Amino acid sequence: MSSFKRLADAGDLTGKTALVRVDFNVPMENGLVTDDTRLRAAVDTVQTLRTQGAKVALLAHFGRPKGERVAEMSLAPVAGAFGKVLGSNVSFIADCKGDHVKAAIEKLEPAGVILLENTRYYAGEEKGDPELAKEIAELGDIYVNDAFSAAHRKHVSTAVLASLLPAYAGVNMEAELDALDKALGTPERPVLAVVGGAKVSSKIDLLKNLVTKVDSLAIGGGMANTFLAAQGISVGKSLCEHDLADTAREIMQVAEQNKCEILLPVDVVVAKDFKAHAENRTCAVDDVAEDEMILDAGVKTVAKLVAAMGASKTLVWNGPLGAFELTPFDKATVAAAQAAGIRAKDGKLVA
Repeated sequence: MSSFKRLADAGDLTGKTALVRVDFNVPMENGLVTDDTRLRAAVDTVQTLRTQGAKVALLAHFGRPKGERVAEMSLAPVAGAFGKVLGSNVSFIADCKGDHVKAAIEKLEPAGVILLENTRYYAGEEKGDPELAKEIAELGDIYVNDAFSAAHRKHVSTAVLASLLPAYAGVNMEAELDALDKALGTPERPVLAVVGGAKVSSKIDLLKNLVTKVDSLAIGGGMANTFLAAQGISVGKSLCEHDLADTAREIMQVAEQNKCEILLPVDVVVAKDFKAHAENRTCAVDDVAEDEMILDAGVKTVAKLVAAMGASKTLVWNGPLGAFELTPFDKATVAAAQAAGIRAKDGKLVA
């Protein structure tokens, strides 16, 4: 991926401010972060920039406030949580643009870190508003994108800022791009892609692109529910974007035209409550009750996915197979990841 500049290319950043787009859309309960995986993922990039002498201003979204200041979607609680992970103080300011924000950044000590407020508090964020982008760009000297999971979105903080400031890939972004280049540039075939996560709407472009490049595509997580529903299967009260049924069918049609096999769950783990250790059962995908929600893939689905890995030489994976932040609904993701890791370690799979 030679077209992407890496942090090493930025050189000495003493006296400069790096605007860093991170993925801090973390699970929270009662104002506390319940899974800090995404916070830990940002540490290497932030520490690298600090070592290079930069002040670090973090940009992120949380939830879908749709341009409104929704108190429950403030990133304020995340600042303290990230500070603990980073082992250093992380300031917070309840905005992401304006002279007051610029002043707060200027007051930071060298190599200081500040988390700015939810970018989606401004409607212009998701619209790619150039005026909002200019206001945010005024806060920094360089732009770093380390939010691979959100990189496909043409939003202000994920795309437009990169056209206004010298732009670099963060440590995670660099690793993901290198892996994608290896997997999709001139891959060893067959290629299997696994895409999970909550919503189809957040990964439409990714899915449409993958089905033209890979031999098999396994869909998991909440987005699998949308594909199941699009085939007329009842998913109870599961997270499901019923309004995207046509999009799901279109993706399946494009996959068929490109001879890409779509793998969907055949059995699922369901519960009546969305919480850790909720009473649950495993059933066939067509046996979900109206008052139940799908929270993980079942053992037969995992076995089917592991078999697909065994028949593949290259694996591209993005997103979990279930509500992995809630025990025990992380089992499918963990089991499949362990199987992939073993094959990769044995040199049988590029992953």
